[in-house]
Amino acid sequence: MSDYSIKVTAQSQYQPDSSSPDEGRYVFAYTISIENQGAKAAQLLDRHWVITDADGKVQEVRGQGVVGEQPHLRPGESFEYTSGTILTTPLGSMQGAYGMVAEDGTRFKAEVPVFSLASARIH
Repeated sequence: MSDYSIKVTAQSQYQPDSSSPDEGRYVFAYTISIENQGAKAAQLLDRHWVITDADGKVQEVRGQGVVGEQPHLRPGESFEYTSGTILTTPLGSMQGAYGMVAEDGTRFKAEVPVFSLASARIH
């Protein structure tokens, strides 16, 4: 087992009630689960997202923590949160990384694998 191992899973859901397709506004919620599978406790410090729409337009988002928190995870613990993003196309993707620091001071990245953002209106 690695000392530093964070598993990140993501699920997205199109939000039709908040979206305005006629105006090019597609709202997506995504739920992220962050699980510490390593041998050392670690804290999430920051995030970096790369959001790409169907036209290839890329938005990069960087910031401290997630949903106003910087969760501290002991081995075996997990943290889940839901956030959202807005695209101008009905299809896109997100990927990124969390900046982590282990209890021994080691900094490392927890990669967020690419996940899709897709509305049900794709024909």
